[in-house]
Amino acid sequence: MNANALIQTGLYLVALLGLSVPLGWYMARVFAGNPPGLARILMPLERLLYRLFGVRPETDMTWKTYAVAMLVFNGLGALAVYAIQRLQGNLPLNPQAFPGVSPDSSFNTAASFATNTNWQGYGGETTMSYFSQTIALSVQNFVSAATGMACLLPLIRGFTRKTSEQIGNFWSDLTRSTLYVLLPLSFVLAVALVSQGVVQNFTPYRTVPLMETARYEMPKTGDDGKTVVDEQGNPKMEKAEAKEVALPMGPAASQIAIKQLGTNGGGFFNVNSAHPFENPTPLTNFLEMLAILLISAALCHTFGIMVGDRRQGWAILAVMTLVFAGFLFLCCAAEQSGNPRLSEAGADLAARDPYAPERISERWGTRQNGEIRPNAQSGGNMEGKETRFGIVDSALWATATTCASNGSVNAMHDSFTPLGGLVPMLTMQLGEVIFGGVGCGLYGMLIFVISTVFIAGLMVGRTPEYLGKKIEAYEMKMAALVILTPCVLTLACTALALTAGAGPSSMLNPGAHGFSEVLYAYSSMSNNNGSAFAGFNANVPFHNTLGGFAMLISRFWLAVPVLAIAGALARKKSVPPGAGTLPTHTPLFVALLTAKVLVVGALTFIPALALGPIVEHLQMIR
Repeated sequence: MNANALIQTGLYLVALLGLSVPLGWYMARVFAGNPPGLARILMPLERLLYRLFGVRPETDMTWKTYAVAMLVFNGLGALAVYAIQRLQGNLPLNPQAFPGVSPDSSFNTAASFATNTNWQGYGGETTMSYFSQTIALSVQNFVSAATGMACLLPLIRGFTRKTSEQIGNFWSDLTRSTLYVLLPLSFVLAVALVSQGVVQNFTPYRTVPLMETARYEMPKTGDDGKTVVDEQGNPKMEKAEAKEVALPMGPAASQIAIKQLGTNGGGFFNVNSAHPFENPTPLTNFLEMLAILLISAALCHTFGIMVGDRRQGWAILAVMTLVFAGFLFLCCAAEQSGNPRLSEAGADLAARDPYAPERISERWGTRQNGEIRPNAQSGGNMEGKETRFGIVDSALWATATTCASNGSVNAMHDSFTPLGGLVPMLTMQLGEVIFGGVGCGLYGMLIFVISTVFIAGLMVGRTPEYLGKKIEAYEMKMAALVILTPCVLTLACTALALTAGAGPSSMLNPGAHGFSEVLYAYSSMSNNNGSAFAGFNANVPFHNTLGGFAMLISRFWLAVPVLAIAGALARKKSVPPGAGTLPTHTPLFVALLTAKVLVVGALTFIPALALGPIVEHLQMIR
């Protein structure tokens, strides 16, 4: 990494860690039922909502009742999203007259947004009406994020309560997460984005003339609307031209704010945050990247405050930050090193002398025996990246969005170098616990903490304990489900997609890169991330159905065991620390926890990665 990269990433980390402290304190007050300052003006609205829906916030639930409420609420939300998509053609706020979405795509999108995955097999500006974008998708952005936070709070209470059957009230946790945290932050960010040029309107798409007529070739279609092919089965091409272009409009800023803060990631437009109407300036880019990790980082401080030991929150945040920084360094270095294959083909503009394009610049490479030999230095890999952001911001975004279960992109990950693309793939495969989604990232990391403490206890021959609660067989069984389920889903779905009859037909690239695209897609869906490598057509019935079930299982098959652990911990008595108690706030524990997270990911996925990005890297440099 050069000086520019160090400055940009350093500024980002300072802002992130600095803002996480006051926000963590604020959320701790909110979840304790005592919102501070101006937030108190929302308390009458909170009480009104409880009266309207017949909720008694003071009535706590057992973990089973809490889990049923969570599942029913999210199930109804998924059904609503599905119905709105299917009936889209008959609903208002549809100036482009988009028809209803197909059943398989509707199912996949409903599962995606209900699980906070926001995987998109469609193009937003060509598929979804304003009604679908706002009433279905934006609403789910709020409630799916709030559900993740609501599932974290019972686990925290499990450590603080003694011999109790209750772990809190799902409806009050959901309401407070939305009303006091997500809505105010989203409003502030949306206003900032609008001030920078992000669109926010309900007007029809605007058609504007091009400065120059664009001439191109496109597949020829017959009278029946089907593509005409030649004897070899290749589509016949015909010349076409365009003198105008349609500019998509819509209420984008309001959805983009919550998509980043709630670690949702679904783009209003097809190319997501690489689109200038979603992310027009370096300032919006920085604010959106900051929003991706902010709440997840702040929840570490919230956890420390609520359990009465801030050092515990700092220790977990340290693990997340160290792993994030390490992967960021690898991704940025890989992209800045460039792609020698592009230089050899003369496609790397940085390798050419701007004053004599036929010559190769001495800085970037030399011509020997008619071949280009790149130097150790390179102009970097700019393929698939926006010039207004460059390599560093693209690598930073890619690492942040896949560490945070966000999935939004400001560059095309499919165009990264093999090792650069390996980073976002592996960060998802670690289980989305390095910051992770709001709420679900921290409860995933706490599951790793529980398993790490258990292993350490076995090493010294003592019953393991964490925060005064003994970790026994039941907790470890549930923890094993949480840790292993995404791993099994990723590998099983990838294998099925590569071998089933309809699966391989969606692969547009052969060899190692095609394998990487499939592995990335199901790593994303099976870990509730939502980003994509592209180059892989997942918007077909087979992948929509398989991916939809993968997202549902990965979200709720993990959330229910976490709630079961919360209930088991709440029933236990507190155990005072003794001579054999492992301190869980020291650098030694930080190192042990970091190793546990990395080892689980490495042992599970390195064989698969060796068939994809690793072998592709070896092919690139040979």
